[in-house]
Amino acid sequence: MLGIKRLGLLAALVLVGVAPAAAAQAAAQPSTQDTQYLQAVHQVNLFEITAGDLAQQKGQNQGVKDLGAMLKTDHTQLDQTVQQTASQLNVELPNEPSADQQTVIDRLNNASGKEFDREWVTAELAGHVQSIQATQTEISQGSEQSVVQLAQNALPTLQAHYDELVRLANQLGIPVPQTSASGTPSPGGTSPPAPGTTETPAPGTTEAPVPGGTEAPLPGGTEAPAPSAS
Repeated sequence: MLGIKRLGLLAALVLVGVAPAAAAQAAAQPSTQDTQYLQAVHQVNLFEITAGDLAQQKGQNQGVKDLGAMLKTDHTQLDQTVQQTASQLNVELPNEPSADQQTVIDRLNNASGKEFDREWVTAELAGHVQSIQATQTEISQGSEQSVVQLAQNALPTLQAHYDELVRLANQLGIPVPQTSASGTPSPGGTSPPAPGTTETPAPGTTEAPVPGGTEAPLPGGTEAPAPSAS
């Protein structure tokens, strides 16, 4: 009888030890904000890698070619971290850019010469504004530390890309889209644009096409400050 009691006590202790572990595992599940950010930024990376290739192949201006190479390298490295983080958190990532991002890729494929340079720079400018705003939202509203840290590490790179794009646009006489802060609806609301995916009108011009559209919602819900052109 004593042996049975001891076994019962051991079983109870084991269960007591398992319960906190299970609770900790459940608590580690990423929030909707974190999940949507990982998915959206992955699609942005897929788009940027393809767009970077196109810039090197089709760009007429050497600055477009060089910046395309930089974007491809940086977004490839960023996506390695995104994929590792998503794997650790069991977040399933899309395997291709959004339909609207693919539309922009198709448009770039069909452009050439100065038209390609203009289309590419305009799309990249507006796309990086959205990417920076979504990343700032993740930093302020994310709950999973590994995803927040990813966003914190990505932000300086995205800002550097934006600054280079502004300088290139000024050199080529391409209007720079307005960068006033804009709110991003919370997950579960209407489908807002993913990072790098909405159309942002340039001052004095018609709306400029940018990568993507409404396929992947932006995580977050409060206004994020716009990037600064340094």
